[in-house]
Amino acid sequence: MLPTDLLMHRFNGEELVPKRLTLDQQTLAIAADLIGLFQAAKGCSKGSLSQQLLELEGEETDYRLKRGLAHLLNGSFSTFETVSPLDPPMLRDRVFALSAEAVPSLAATQRTIATIADVLTQEFGHEVLTEQVESGLYADLPDNQILMNFDAPTPEALLHRYNLSQVQGVFYRASHLTINAHRNDPGQYKLLFRYVKLFQLMTYIEGDADHGFTLTIDGPTSLFKPSTRYGLAIAKLLPALLHVTKWSISAQLHLNDSYSGKSRQGRFALDSECGLVSHYPPGKTYDSMLEAGFVERWSKTKTPWRLEREVDLIPIPGSVMIPDFRVVHPDGRTFLLEIVGYWRPEYLKKKFSQVRQSGRDDLVLAVSERLNLEKAGVKIADTPARIVWFKDQLLPKTVLEVLDR
Repeated sequence: MLPTDLLMHRFNGEELVPKRLTLDQQTLAIAADLIGLFQAAKGCSKGSLSQQLLELEGEETDYRLKRGLAHLLNGSFSTFETVSPLDPPMLRDRVFALSAEAVPSLAATQRTIATIADVLTQEFGHEVLTEQVESGLYADLPDNQILMNFDAPTPEALLHRYNLSQVQGVFYRASHLTINAHRNDPGQYKLLFRYVKLFQLMTYIEGDADHGFTLTIDGPTSLFKPSTRYGLAIAKLLPALLHVTKWSISAQLHLNDSYSGKSRQGRFALDSECGLVSHYPPGKTYDSMLEAGFVERWSKTKTPWRLEREVDLIPIPGSVMIPDFRVVHPDGRTFLLEIVGYWRPEYLKKKFSQVRQSGRDDLVLAVSERLNLEKAGVKIADTPARIVWFKDQLLPKTVLEVLDR
């Protein structure tokens, strides 16, 4: 993402409009030049690369655009590493301690470095050159780190990332957000809720998979003490939201006016027709081979029960539970199916605790016989859900027997 000083926006009344680049010949050429510069700088220091970027900016008025693109290339596509034959902090400790014993001068510095080289040669059992001491002394400073790898994006991908980053920057100063995720493919909801949980956002969720969900999120400026870290977490949610087919978002903003120096209120709105492109990978179709195999076998049965993937959200105090499947009968009966095949005790405790807190009487748990529930402190008799046991494969027949019972 972009730092605040590289964000560009304008106001249309109270509506904030972030900078968006068109993918025309001119902007694509700028992006290509910057990508080429990074490719040529492989093996060079970050300081040298920064100097080349300044020269590329020149006296042009679009320097903030170029700096923004370079910032993204630096942070998202480049790998800088410390390259030194000797440990820099160790060298500084040795050199500074010895230097304190002499009057500062060029000659004293050279003697100190030569002495350190001799001492290290004796300690390591191989020759340490004075040049190695000099080059390694500050090799770990950011400007001296070396560009070791550059995963070059296409110019189009870089411009898409820039446009997304400009919009993400809007949420740094949000005081309140509302996301409406309309009727979508059920698996998309699970991906969205996972990211909400991953970024630890204070979210109130309402709705259901048949009609859609409304997520109300407190922004960073609504906290007792505004948090830049929390604002960044909200901004990181946007690429995940782009994987949802139909959605809209509205935000109330608390901004500082750069001209008057006063704070002002603003608004921002966006929807699924925005044209932004996510760089987050799409969610997996299934969480495991176990789920995928179960779905494949179910499709071969002749049962009237219909299997739907991840369509219900069960509110749990302080969390949510998203069962793997919903099973629907033409006569209106429905059940939720959750597969419990993961063995870690912490996971099992949490999963069975969620089941108890859900208060649902339509939940079916498919539990692997290989799990050591006793070791995890789980008492299956206290679980208010129908239980289906399985070994290596979960068979539709065993689930259907429970549903029809």
